[in-house]
Amino acid sequence: MVNLEWYRTFKAIYQCGTLTKASQELMVSQPNLSIQLASLESYIGQPLFVRLPRKMMPTEYGKQLYTQIVESIDNLERVEAEFKRAVLNKTPSIRFGTPSELFKNYLAEHIGNQDDLHMTVEYGLADDLTNKLISNDLDIAIITRQSKTEDNLTYELLFTESFFIVCNTSTDVNDFEAYINSDKLSDAEKWLKSKKWYAYDNNLSLIRRFWRENFKKRPLLRLQAVMPDNDAILKAVANSDGLAVSSNLIAGKALEHGQVKVLWHGNVAATNKIYLAYNKNKIQPLYVEKVKEFIISNVMSE
Repeated sequence: MVNLEWYRTFKAIYQCGTLTKASQELMVSQPNLSIQLASLESYIGQPLFVRLPRKMMPTEYGKQLYTQIVESIDNLERVEAEFKRAVLNKTPSIRFGTPSELFKNYLAEHIGNQDDLHMTVEYGLADDLTNKLISNDLDIAIITRQSKTEDNLTYELLFTESFFIVCNTSTDVNDFEAYINSDKLSDAEKWLKSKKWYAYDNNLSLIRRFWRENFKKRPLLRLQAVMPDNDAILKAVANSDGLAVSSNLIAGKALEHGQVKVLWHGNVAATNKIYLAYNKNKIQPLYVEKVKEFIISNVMSE
């Protein structure tokens, strides 16, 4: 079977004109070049060069062969060079799952600074992201709660978020604050229940957690709208007299920009732990640290 190196040797000798220059071009010894050329001539059954004292002159058959193979050999050598360069310069590609609000509010603007890490970002809720980690459709993800199943995932604590009620910056909250300051929780609850509410889902997940901590019961509220997007909820609050339960992470930018304000932090803190989850057998520790540093440096610094 023909050897590709035979053709590369033939092309180099043809272009350089001597074995000495061709050996320097290919960084191969002259005896090895002579063997490869002889092997090609034996395979083809025709001499390809006339050996002169100071030059290798191509025969007519050699000229015809060169015309036929030079473009293909050049293309192969170009592909080889580009592949080597790509391997040397290649940055790892990490499939990264995250809640949409956290990425959009804190991480998206800094993604261009990750020159040593290429990310394919996917949004999702905790259960969806966990399932994709288990099925190896994601490499690493920000998870808002740990899975209760045996899923072989490692969870590293990133932050603890605190929940509170937010309202429009122009909402009159004097009565509510008076109830809270006088420790009249029953009246404060009635005031809250008289308002319109926006929630992430019909199960009132965030509201229920906050209510249980502070009123020791389930909330009975008038929902104005259910929106599966916390940014949309904050916009609705900012442009109405409605209320919502949010957190320092979710509402951080909206509070910073004066779009909403905190109505009540609660008498009892309602918190949630946020983790970086991954399968340590599927991702290198170096990349875990890179992703972790990217998240912490850009979320905690806000």
